[in-house]
Amino acid sequence: MSKKHNFSAGPCILPQEVFEKSAEAILDFNGIGLSLLEISHRSKDFVSVMDEARAIVKRLMNLGDDYEVLYLGGGASLQFAMVPYNLLKVGGKAAYLDTGTWAAGAIKEAKKIGTVDVVGSSKEANYSYIPKDYTVSSEYDYFHCTSNNTIYGTQMKTFPEVDTLMVCDMSSDIFSRQLDFSKFDLIYAGAQKNMGPAGVTLVVIKKEILGKTGRENMLSMLDYSQHIAKESMYNTPPVFPVYASLLTLQHLERNGGIAAAEQRNEAKAKLLYDEIDSNPLFETFCVKEDRSLMNVSFKITDESKKEEFDNAWKAAGISGLNGHRSLGGYRASLYNALPIESVQVLVDVMRSIK
Repeated sequence: MSKKHNFSAGPCILPQEVFEKSAEAILDFNGIGLSLLEISHRSKDFVSVMDEARAIVKRLMNLGDDYEVLYLGGGASLQFAMVPYNLLKVGGKAAYLDTGTWAAGAIKEAKKIGTVDVVGSSKEANYSYIPKDYTVSSEYDYFHCTSNNTIYGTQMKTFPEVDTLMVCDMSSDIFSRQLDFSKFDLIYAGAQKNMGPAGVTLVVIKKEILGKTGRENMLSMLDYSQHIAKESMYNTPPVFPVYASLLTLQHLERNGGIAAAEQRNEAKAKLLYDEIDSNPLFETFCVKEDRSLMNVSFKITDESKKEEFDNAWKAAGISGLNGHRSLGGYRASLYNALPIESVQVLVDVMRSIK
């Protein structure tokens, strides 16, 4: 069976060698005669996986021992609740930036725990841009933002200077571009966009910010401190997604790290956006200055050509190009593992529609 050109928004494309090594581990992990899926998470074989999976994140992000790395279940959606539960003081309030569906979801959950102020929103413009004219003062316990918006194809190119803690949901663009990660006090990301399969969520947290909410008798499973104390093994971790994430990050590290990935991602995005801008048959949903390098959401301007275009990209072996149900159109996700050759195939199809 020929390999598809996978533009899916998530779960998404991963390096081929990650699939191969993961498959080997399911059959026989490290030559021990047991599958990765059946060994104890307390065994030295898996403990070494978890230790390296945590260590490589700090290497790639250039973070020191003041940060902890966690691999947790529940998806990024659970972090919508865990962040305010651990950081929002009793009687305090948090600032949120509303840039899309997932940011709105985070706001909704945080409001169940405490007071939330939405300091900026592009909802009235169907999230077609990133708000920029806002300030975040020290009266807030933390500021929460979403770095990339998969549905609408927008991305924060810069991050504000704030007088409080900075929290960021980087689910869909983590490890795709160089950032000063030490600027953030807490980062979380569902793995299934750029660093592994669905089933595990990465949390990177500065240890000193914990334990200051005044909240007593915290639920253990929602307490970051509990997970830190047990080195991401407070309960049985999702061993396969952790292992596959480690393989993905090792692949990234061997291939030039984040800096090299950023160059590749910029080249892929430029190739596709240049075609959209020069081809009157297509246009994006968002303003040019906020276009995402990871998720290119676009639409066809002549509906009479839609069937021809749909048939053409499917015939070319392209998969996962349909836009999100809430927006429509098309969405090409250009995650780290997607080769530029796949983008060229899509561009060639776009050029063929007359």
